[in-house]
Amino acid sequence: MAAIEIAQWGGPEVLQACRRPTPKPGPGEVLIEISAAGVNRPDVMQRKGLYPPPPGASDIPGLEIAGKVVALGEGVHQPAIGESVCALVTGGGYAEYCLAAAALCLPIPKGLGPIEAAAIPETFFTVWTNVFERGGLKAGESMLVHGGSSGIGTTAIQLAREFGAAVFATAGNPEKCRFCEQIGARAINYREEDFVDRIQFLTEGKGVNLILDMVGGPYLQRNLNCLAVDGRLIVIAVQGGPKTEINLLSIFLKRLTLTGSTLRPRSVKEKASIAGALRQKVWPLLESGQVKPVVHRVFSLAEASEAHRLMESSQHIGKIVLTVA
Repeated sequence: MAAIEIAQWGGPEVLQACRRPTPKPGPGEVLIEISAAGVNRPDVMQRKGLYPPPPGASDIPGLEIAGKVVALGEGVHQPAIGESVCALVTGGGYAEYCLAAAALCLPIPKGLGPIEAAAIPETFFTVWTNVFERGGLKAGESMLVHGGSSGIGTTAIQLAREFGAAVFATAGNPEKCRFCEQIGARAINYREEDFVDRIQFLTEGKGVNLILDMVGGPYLQRNLNCLAVDGRLIVIAVQGGPKTEINLLSIFLKRLTLTGSTLRPRSVKEKASIAGALRQKVWPLLESGQVKPVVHRVFSLAEASEAHRLMESSQHIGKIVLTVA
């Protein structure tokens, strides 16, 4: 099969076309003929040598795919051969075929095609488990999303809005801020305003109940300053660096919770639980059109390097997708 491999650690140019043996599904797995694959920040980190695949995972990048099931491993009855699905995978998405745990395959939502479906798994699994399971966001609460125009951000804004939360989002230019507002957030241009001061103003000094952060160290104390009493800070990436100093008193005095998680190394059983929740609670929103994956641009598999250059430029809004078939 055709695939894209990381020839060596480095810039986008190290993504090289190659031929690999088509994998065969083991127990509990299916083989998917890929139509489209999502591009995500962890793919960029893996390309740079900063995010190695977990043991047993493919070294081919790509964490989310959409396509057709063409072979079943032992013990698999669903999904069936010929069924169109999207799936969360631990690697292997930048290829013509990819293995996926059957339990992590979800039907492509009615009304969506494979390109939109390929933009769903990584961000929707991540947002659901962090915002709603770990963060416990409830109707009537408020949330601040950093990077509101990213794939994670556009997903978080829409889901929080649909589940009854007030949403604030940071973004880096007027176009991105306008888009965040179009999908339901009060936007803050972090290049022009101090987001801490703005949150305090917009919440009348109360702060927000939950923050979803991808920046890390440089934002940590500022995030704590934005939280309301009993607020929760969820850190899912450290794009600004992993280290900083904080004043612990802010945690004590406001009874704050600071947590974080990674998705890729978690067990199939854990991720299958998230998949079940998504199918029950989020798939109806996708099929009704109340929530939509936001796709900025589509590249061919051979253009994976260009897709990574766009990802690293941060000029996109929403997701970047590769088409394979």
